[in-house]
This record gives sequence, structure tokens and C-alpha cells, in this order.
Amino acid sequence: MKAEPQDEHRWLQQLVGRWTFESEAQMGPGQPPIKSSGKETVRSIGGLWVIADGEGTMPDGNPATMIMTLGYDPKKGRFVGTWLGSMMTLMWVYDGFLDAGRKVLTLEAEGPSFTDESKTAKYRDIITLESTDHRILTSRVLGEDGTWTEFMTAHYRRIG
Repeated sequence: MKAEPQDEHRWLQQLVGRWTFESEAQMGPGQPPIKSSGKETVRSIGGLWVIADGEGTMPDGNPATMIMTLGYDPKKGRFVGTWLGSMMTLMWVYDGFLDAGRKVLTLEAEGPSFTDESKTAKYRDIITLESTDHRILTSRVLGEDGTWTEFMTAHYRRIG
């Protein structure tokens, strides 16, 4: 079986490199924003997949490690991937799509609800390419009222 990279796979290759990031998250009403920073190295696997290895510091000062995998499934016509972090036991499973302008990759997943951990909620991690050296990751959750609420924004800047 030999897979040839398609345009969608080539789109992902724009993420390859070394990056720093600064993020801010709002974890609940009335709570102060949580800020963190770190670095990430994104590498290609055969021109078909990218793996992002990130490390940073949690607001409590503890170190955090994150890994994201992204690829494209031509049979589904969708981007696929995972995200996991040292701060939780859940592996997030992505299913996503690229916008018509080819600047915004929306990755959808399901995870525990902010308001009731016995329930699940729909989430979106959205990667926006601002330039070749700057990308933004925003995270949103779908509320019970049907509206998307942004709770995290991270700015990534290329360093190599």
C-alpha cells in the first residue's frame, strides 16, 4: 500500500517547524484567565501526517506535555487526529475540515462538559494560519443553548 500526499496533506506540512506559544484560557465565569506558554516542535511523517510535541508550564507551575497528531483521510474526505496532554487522562479524537480559503482548519471532538462532567459536550479546536510564521489555535465548546463559546486562544510563532 503506497499513499501519495494530496493537497490536504501538503496543507498540514505548513505546520512543520519549531514554535513558541502563549495561551490564555477562561475556565469559568468570574474566574481570572489562565495564562501559559511553551514551545512545540512539529514534524512530518512521510508527508502524510504531522506530529506536534509541545511542552509548557501549567498555571500552578507544574510542567505539561502535549502531543497532537494530524492527517487527512481521503476516503472520509476529512482531517483526522488526536490530542493528549499530561494534565488529563482523556485522548481527544479529532474529525475536521478546511475552510474554502484554505486558512482555517476546524477540528471537532467530544469531551467532558465544563458544567457537568457526567455529560459530554462538543468542542472545536480551530487552527488559523495568519502567516507562515504565525498561527492561532482557538478552542470552543458548544453550550446547551446551541451557541459556541470560545474559552482558549494560543498564539504560535515560528522560531525555526
